[in-house]
Amino acid sequence: MKKISLTAQIGIALVLAVVAGVLLRNQADFVNEYIKPIGTIFLNLLKFIVVPLVLLSIMAGILSMNDITKVGKLGLRTVIYFMVTTIFAVVLGLVVPTLLKSFLPVIHISTATVPTAIETPKLSVMDQLVNMVPDNILTPVSSMTMMQVIVIALFFGIAMVHIGEKGEMARKVTLSFNDVVGKILEYIMALAPIGVFCMLTPVVVDNGPSVLGSYAALLALAYFCFVVHAGLVYSSAVGFLGGLSPIKFFKGMQSALLFAFSSDSSVATLPYTMQCTEKLGVNKDIGRFVLSLGATINMDGVAIYLGVVSVFMANCCGIDLTMSQYMAIAFASTVASIGTPGIPGGSLALMAMVFASAGIPVECVAVAAGIDRIIDMGRTVMSVTGDASCAVVMQKHLGKKFCNFAPSKE
Repeated sequence: MKKISLTAQIGIALVLAVVAGVLLRNQADFVNEYIKPIGTIFLNLLKFIVVPLVLLSIMAGILSMNDITKVGKLGLRTVIYFMVTTIFAVVLGLVVPTLLKSFLPVIHISTATVPTAIETPKLSVMDQLVNMVPDNILTPVSSMTMMQVIVIALFFGIAMVHIGEKGEMARKVTLSFNDVVGKILEYIMALAPIGVFCMLTPVVVDNGPSVLGSYAALLALAYFCFVVHAGLVYSSAVGFLGGLSPIKFFKGMQSALLFAFSSDSSVATLPYTMQCTEKLGVNKDIGRFVLSLGATINMDGVAIYLGVVSVFMANCCGIDLTMSQYMAIAFASTVASIGTPGIPGGSLALMAMVFASAGIPVECVAVAAGIDRIIDMGRTVMSVTGDASCAVVMQKHLGKKFCNFAPSKE
């Protein structure tokens, strides 16, 4: 008998949670006493893995850029391109839902259980910058101060790259522990269907079936931002910087984008993406390097969605985000999109990290998890499109110089 996939299990849990929530609306005490605690256990496991996951994923992401020193201009321009489009993605993901905030539905989510340690005070911009830099290495990890954890990861990752062979042992240990943490996350995510059911059922009990309308609104908002980003940023980049008609680009990428949507994996889509970009005139070696690097560090879809879901859930909780909180979301989303693990559930853990950075209740992750798979399909399409657009742009500006380029296979 074929095993039911985790995605299908979470989908079933979502449906069962809605049904159970409707049937148990008159049994709120029972739900809160016996069902909600199990969801809290799952949430605690998610919180437990967030810090090591973010710390090691970002360091591993930086270490994957080791080949950049061997490809000079191509590597540097590729990273710059990815960072610029990611910034546009984060801004879009924050601006659009903020402008539409008055039209968004509200899910009443209890914040009573949120620890005060993750609340974000109203600070000035300079205070926010100062607080991003830790004064020791242990406190940020123990207190889940995610901004400082990110800064620690950046320093250690960059240092390991810079010292070269002397840091080889540290590099191997980091990558090994990153794999270990990834496996632990797989264990935790195996409990996701139970966790989603036990966290979502109380929400439906409190709000009724109307919660489904909120899901539809979040889904529509995310995909609207995806379309706008692809239509404005990627089309402009391909047209003005790549010298290729956007219509020809999207038509040429059609098979890869369809596969990305169905497979939900930018890595699995790589062969199709390479094939499509080659047909669009991208040198095979340039495409191999840019697309492989992009599959690791370029996740514009994740950056957009983390912004969208943060504003959406803050609105659901009745939180008026301050400028410092917007900055926290923007910075955390940018860096988190680079360190997104390529395993099921990785985006949920990073969502918890972004919420914690901005003082949004981490419990909201369980609410968003119900449709994460559907949105993740769109996020994958965005990532593949962004990688391909970069390959086209790099071919236009550096193609002649790197016709014989061959990236290291080390």
